[in-house]
Amino acid sequence: MFTGISACVFDAYGTLFDVHSAVARHAKRLGGCADAVSALWRAKQLEYTWLRSLMGRHRDFMQVTADALDYALDVHGVDDGALRDDLLGAYRVLDCYGEVPAVLGALKEAGMRTAILSNGAPAMLESAVRHCGITGLVDAVLSVEEVGVYKPDPRVYQLAVRRLKVSATAVSFQSSNAWDAAGAAAFGFHVAWVNRFRQKPERLPEPPHAELRTLSELPPLLGL
Repeated sequence: MFTGISACVFDAYGTLFDVHSAVARHAKRLGGCADAVSALWRAKQLEYTWLRSLMGRHRDFMQVTADALDYALDVHGVDDGALRDDLLGAYRVLDCYGEVPAVLGALKEAGMRTAILSNGAPAMLESAVRHCGITGLVDAVLSVEEVGVYKPDPRVYQLAVRRLKVSATAVSFQSSNAWDAAGAAAFGFHVAWVNRFRQKPERLPEPPHAELRTLSELPPLLGL
């Protein structure tokens, strides 16, 4: 059980929002390569954030997302400008996982402060939060655009400490991305890895402090 927690901070993409729901809406138009396109799109999206951070060539997450999609479509021989635009539009209004509104509501009812800390650009996050109907359930939506570098740079995690005015040890951080969980743990957060798809643990320093299957397991972890 996590103790001494006063704020719950969530990664957005893959943790609150289903990153594969964009392709799912247009799967018939992609045909048999839909799942492969979605997987490669996500993999390249993350890879480009890390590489841009290392290169010192930051662009916001919408640009990175578009670049990654272009790569994935090119690999699979998909040349359809209208479909590309529709996929990018769908990414702005991703579906959230089913338990998300109830969990956020329970945390708020218990007096816990809540926030999103994401690679996403502010407009992307605002759109997704509104689409999922969770605007009133989060106290702050924090974007890496405030520091101009992507996770797992420590400056990103420091955003939550500064904005929420809490110590790192008072934060429970939730992410479905094991590399993000490692970065947050190294920073000093209590970290719950939301391992929805039974992935193997990463070989990185600072493993998460707890492993959850869904966010529904979070309130009991906090003693709520």
